[in-house]
Amino acid sequence: MKMISLYREKLRQAADLISLSGADLWMTYVRETSAGSDPVLPLLMDGGLTWQSALLVSPSGQSIAIVGNYDADPLLHSGDWDEVIPYVQDIEPILLDTLAQLLPSGGRIAVNYSEDDVMADGLSHGMFLNLKRMIGDRYELVSAAPTVMALRGVKSPQEVERVRDALIETQRMFDDIASFAQIGKSERSVYNHVHALARERNLTFSWDPSGDPIVNSGPDSMIGHGIPSNQITIQPGHIFHVDLGLTKNGYSGDIQRSWYVGDEISEDVAATFDGVSGAIQAASQFLRPGILGHEVDQVAREYIVQAGFPEYQHALGHQVGRKAHDGGAILGPQWPRYGNTPNIPIRAGEIYTLELGVTIPDRGYLGLEEMVLVTDSGCEWLMPPQREMMVL
Repeated sequence: MKMISLYREKLRQAADLISLSGADLWMTYVRETSAGSDPVLPLLMDGGLTWQSALLVSPSGQSIAIVGNYDADPLLHSGDWDEVIPYVQDIEPILLDTLAQLLPSGGRIAVNYSEDDVMADGLSHGMFLNLKRMIGDRYELVSAAPTVMALRGVKSPQEVERVRDALIETQRMFDDIASFAQIGKSERSVYNHVHALARERNLTFSWDPSGDPIVNSGPDSMIGHGIPSNQITIQPGHIFHVDLGLTKNGYSGDIQRSWYVGDEISEDVAATFDGVSGAIQAASQFLRPGILGHEVDQVAREYIVQAGFPEYQHALGHQVGRKAHDGGAILGPQWPRYGNTPNIPIRAGEIYTLELGVTIPDRGYLGLEEMVLVTDSGCEWLMPPQREMMVL
């Protein structure tokens, strides 16, 4: 039995999700995607589009791509779309005719804009105005964010396997890092070593390569989204921390690991590790479908504070898929910067990080990050979690 393509799989899934947006049709409307693509496009097709293009999916499962004539052949040959309609001079008459056939009585069209989720906000303002001018008052444009969030978030079996493959490479790279990272090595040398191995293995990075991996050694290192230093080196008594995201076959991983530099782990480091690891374990035991993201975050937040450590200043977890930060619901506090995303119910099939850390005076940042797949009754680790403090 021939396996359907990942794009066809996601198109079928999308049809069942359009009702979440209260719409009669879903449209992804783009142009010149090499200059700024809609984040949803890689879920629907391979490559890019040049002229104004309308990718339509109906609740019945019908999929239609209206594209410029030089963009049509790859879509036709893919076999993923039910119908590919090329045009030469103007998309408007063909698009309006197609909409009249699909929605003869008018209706609601979901398009990709969102105030809260960047991954569901791919329709530019100019393209929104262009589309609105064309369709007039016959159709109502509504946000496709609920549809896009579910489509990105709920992973198909093929997508889960691709994430697992990325994490196999991630574990392999961490093993290589542990062998390479010796006392006296600079943060930058570790970063350069990872990039050299990634090139050899045809792997790419889950976020901006200038800061992937994040490499921290000791108390003077830049915490967060910093740049590895040539001057800061691995030294005894310090914490060595790496945040690494690798991408394979279009899907990403995002994992953090920490080591103590020295022969015997000090009491303050051991206690901190137990607090960080315990908070992640507590959150994983609580995580399940139907609960809200901020509820999961609160479990970890209360655990780490009750253990005597400072409250972390970020969300506990984000979704991972095509990107390391893949949009949709988050496991985070109800802070304004996160919009409504902490209030969205968790779904089975979503993949999340569980991450937090503590800065230890005179030693550095001890951070852990794990990845879990939400199941029908809880969650499962996608990569064995770090259960004890490692030593360099």
